[in-house]
Order: sequence, then C-alpha cells, then structure tokens
Amino acid sequence: MLFDPEHLPAAIIIVGPTASGKTALSLQAAKHYGTSVISADSRQCYRELNIGVAKPSPEELSQCPHYFIGNHSIHDKVDAVVFETEALEAAASIFTSNNIAVVAGGTGLYVKIFCEGIDAIPSTDENVKKEVGKAWKEGGVPRLQQWINEIDPDYLEQGKEGTNPARLMRALEVKLSSGSSILSFREGIKKTRPFAIKKIGISWSREILYQRINARVDNMMEAGLLKEVESLYPFKEIKALQTVGYQELFDYLDNKYSLDEAVDKIKQHTRNFAKRQMTWYKKDPGITWAFYDELMNSFKT
Repeated sequence: MLFDPEHLPAAIIIVGPTASGKTALSLQAAKHYGTSVISADSRQCYRELNIGVAKPSPEELSQCPHYFIGNHSIHDKVDAVVFETEALEAAASIFTSNNIAVVAGGTGLYVKIFCEGIDAIPSTDENVKKEVGKAWKEGGVPRLQQWINEIDPDYLEQGKEGTNPARLMRALEVKLSSGSSILSFREGIKKTRPFAIKKIGISWSREILYQRINARVDNMMEAGLLKEVESLYPFKEIKALQTVGYQELFDYLDNKYSLDEAVDKIKQHTRNFAKRQMTWYKKDPGITWAFYDELMNSFKT
C-alpha cells in the first residue's frame, strides 16, 4: 500500500486546490482504512452553506463519520482556534478505535494548524471586525492594504500576506483591538502532535483543473446555487459569506452584474483561488504529490 504510514496512530492529510477531488479521495481512503474524515475547510463547517462550498452530499456523508462539517451556524464565531480544538478532539476520538484518521480540506491555514498548532493571538472586538469587514466590502484588497500600511507598516513588509484579504483583515482586527501588531504574537514554534502525519497532494494539469472548476460552477448553478444565495441575502455582510460563489451572486442580486457575468466571475475567482491554494501548498516540502487516478487506485479496498 503506497501510503501506509510508518508510525501509528497517523493522520493522512489530503490537500489540493478546489475541484481537485479531495472529497472523493478522502472517502476512498476512509473506506479503505475503515475510519473517519476530519474536514479542514473553513466554510463547510457552516450548516447554512451547502452548494456553494461543495459540501459533501448526504449520500457521501453517510459513507463514513465526518467531523467539522455542518456543525456550526454562520452566526457562530468560528476561527482557527476553534478549528484546532475541534479537529484535535476529533482525531483523539478516532484514535480510540482506529489507528488512522483522514483529514481533507482546501484551507491551507487549517491544515498547517492541525499539523503544527497556532500562536496564541488575542481575541478581537466585534465592532472592529464589522468595521474591517465594511472596508473590505467597499474597497477590496487595496483599501485593506492602505489601512494596514497606515497603522502597521511592518506587517506588509514582513507578513508576506499582503494580497490575502482574510489575512489582511485579521491583521487589522488584531492591531485595532489590541494596539499591537499581529507579528508580535507569532512565536514560530511548531507544536508536536501525538500522532504521525502523512500529507498527500492531488495533482492535475492546469488546463484540466480549470475545466473541472468551470464545470463544477455550472453544476452548482444547475443544483440551485442562486436559490441558496437568495436565502442568505439578508446575512450577506457576515464574514462567513465573504466567499467566492456567494459574493458574486449577491452582486447580481444588487444589480451590479447580469447573471451570466456573475457566473463568469465565480469561475474566474475560483480559478484565482485555486492558484493561490497551489502557491501555498507548493511551499510545503512535506507534501507527496501524485495524480488523482493514481491516488484513488492506491486506496482501493
């Protein structure tokens, strides 16, 4: 078996860009080992979000136990600290009866936190979060960059996250709430976990991956994504909904684009997101990369 871990217990972590097949591969691996799946996706944990976040279907969820999927509301405070706590508790629970746990998801930060832990960064003021979220909505990344440069110029020079809106917003929230730069709370000390870790990355050619992304967006629209977004429109300012696939259709509902234009933007922004995901993952030398079909065959029961 290509991916039998050398030490037990062990977490097999499946990563890859959006639309690469992480759900199918994680189910294949979980069935092979008779185990459970822990999601490392920052949006699939919300029960109100389904089609637009490519949440596993009820049929897929029924194939094995899943953790951190649909267990929170968009109105809950869910962050990296919450994820780390719940994911490690899930792993500990799995290891009581199985030596293998499968972890899958496209949120690179969550994968990193599961493996290495997270620095203790102070909580932030809710009013500050709303103010920062409003700046992002109105001015996008340029406004966030301008603001962080005014109050924490070292962040842009040292943070290496100057184009990531989520990271920029987090840096602003910490600085405005605590008066200190988020950089001052970063210790850079990796935590050790009481289990082995094996990271597997799904490879596709860029052309095929982009075709898969475009096709998935079309399938989402056919499955009723617009209706899902319409039901969430009253909550469009919530941070959980500042997400590709929802923002573009909110803009359509606000008459900023035609429906066709909104769908085209979803495809474009999803492709851009996939590129950023790969940039993140390629920096990790601990990931073993292989093509999708090869990986699926390696976990055949």
